[in-house]
Amino acid sequence: MRVLYLLSMNRTLYSLVGYLLLPIMVLRLLIKGLKTPTYRHRIFERLGFINKIPVPIIWVHCVSVGEFRAATVLIDQLILNYSDHRILVTTTTHTGSQAVLGHYQSEVLHFYFPFDLPLILNRYIKQINPAICIILETEIWPNLIHTLNKNNIPCLLVNARLSQQSLEKYQKFAPNLAQQTLNKLSVIATQNQNSANRFIELGTNTGKVVVTGNIKFDQNPSADKTISKILKNIIGKRKVVVFASTHKGEEAQIINAYLNHKDNIDALLVIIPRHPERFNEVYKLAQKHQLNIVKRSSNKSCKDCDLLLGDSMGEMMSYFDVADIVFMGGSLNNTGGHNMLEPAALSKPILFGPNVFNFAEISSELLEQNGAIQVPNADDLFKSIMVLLTDTKKAKTLGNNANQYFQSKQGAVNRLIEQVRLFLH
Repeated sequence: MRVLYLLSMNRTLYSLVGYLLLPIMVLRLLIKGLKTPTYRHRIFERLGFINKIPVPIIWVHCVSVGEFRAATVLIDQLILNYSDHRILVTTTTHTGSQAVLGHYQSEVLHFYFPFDLPLILNRYIKQINPAICIILETEIWPNLIHTLNKNNIPCLLVNARLSQQSLEKYQKFAPNLAQQTLNKLSVIATQNQNSANRFIELGTNTGKVVVTGNIKFDQNPSADKTISKILKNIIGKRKVVVFASTHKGEEAQIINAYLNHKDNIDALLVIIPRHPERFNEVYKLAQKHQLNIVKRSSNKSCKDCDLLLGDSMGEMMSYFDVADIVFMGGSLNNTGGHNMLEPAALSKPILFGPNVFNFAEISSELLEQNGAIQVPNADDLFKSIMVLLTDTKKAKTLGNNANQYFQSKQGAVNRLIEQVRLFLH
């Protein structure tokens, strides 16, 4: 009884803190709404005020753009297999919302994800009345999962991953709440065995955990050739090194290292910051170092410039398409890296820094298969870039190995649909 009381208090305390922070969270959205009106216009959705949906619903939650893009292969199969249901896709971020509406238009329903508070969730779930809820990757919301469980609505955490770092944080700060929440999920379908082991170590019942693989391998992403042609016209015939999804601090490291090796780099550098609000910051940083930088959005020729700033949305695959070498950002700082599979799908030689804990298994397997190079810092990054620019055979081998690895890991979506079928007959 004492253990159950402590568990209950854990979630009660979590909810109390949430209610206290709610005015701040709403104010934050209103302030964001000054620049991006949709944050303000659709704020009521986050508070649970939505129209009742009179048709059977399969609810899929993707926090932002990355999770949504990965989920499209699963959502497509849900649409195909469950034509008598409507698919509701919720997102937390504005960019995620734009991605859903841009990709599916009216083919799926879209709302913003509600605040994880009991009063809000009770209203939200009553209006949706989902047949099943499918949550992507790392979204563990105690009140959402509790409310679904209380209403006998199956809830699956799919394409789930749990890094060693996240495991240790849960164990340190909220072990009881984490264990209680995870055991109210119907299934935890993990990307790999390491994540499965960590969920079990966190206290999840072993019967709830199944390894289904990573749906990102099933995407078979391809570039928009029209965009690729535009980029090639901007770039000219130079070799191209793409620095994808970079974060604050990384661009400074990249630029400083480039300046140290500039005389030996016969290629155009393309830097694509992860967050659009940082485009101008990176542009000014390059100018400060007296580098000749051109914005992709200007459509001006970059045949003689040092840097091209990838200040465009939805063109990442085309950047990869025109690249000779790809560096995945978020790995020179402590972000944990970004998805290496998109350049792997296009047979590109991949480099990344020391911190790739978000993709620990993928990065490790790519290295084992000689499909990527890991570097300890920006200076060594440029030393590897210089080698690959001159040794085209090595670069081609790396890219081919990355592609073979990508193809060998496909099949996760079919395994996930089998899990869904256990709950939707």
